[in-house]
Amino acid sequence: MAGGNRLEGSCPVIDGKLRKIMAKKFTASNQQLKPDPKFNNKLVSKFINCLMYGGKKNTAQKVFYDAMSIVADKVKEAEALEVFEKAVGNVRPMIEVRSKRVGGASYQVPMQVGPRRQQSLAFRWILASARSKKGKPMSERLASELIDAYGGHGGAMTTRENVHRMAEANKAFAHFAW
Repeated sequence: MAGGNRLEGSCPVIDGKLRKIMAKKFTASNQQLKPDPKFNNKLVSKFINCLMYGGKKNTAQKVFYDAMSIVADKVKEAEALEVFEKAVGNVRPMIEVRSKRVGGASYQVPMQVGPRRQQSLAFRWILASARSKKGKPMSERLASELIDAYGGHGGAMTTRENVHRMAEANKAFAHFAW
């Protein structure tokens, strides 16, 4: 058997010894994620994946690109991709409340939000707000929600403000954060 140990290929060799790799907290989806075909942007690709239902990626892409063309028509001062990125950035929460159980009582403790969770919450709130509007095609609803978020108002921004307001109201319990 050439090469010695049969585990050499699967475990890294550090300092001449075989080491096992610890499991990561998150999946490798960020490394495997390919940028979208039109804008060549990973953030757009991730948003399209969140928009997708039942594995229908082409449908989700069509909805998103139609929404972006509507955004480009309505917002003249910036490009559609800039509007999308600023809208997502505006909706991202800085702080949220989480339940902590201390001594038989549950407290709503304000805590900082990590960047991955900020992005996923922003996507979730934008899509939920767009989906809650009825009577128009999804591309129009998504475009109007992105334009609203870009301007600092709309359903997703209201959700963010409610979360921040709740964190501000429960600031007295911040010492429970650990």
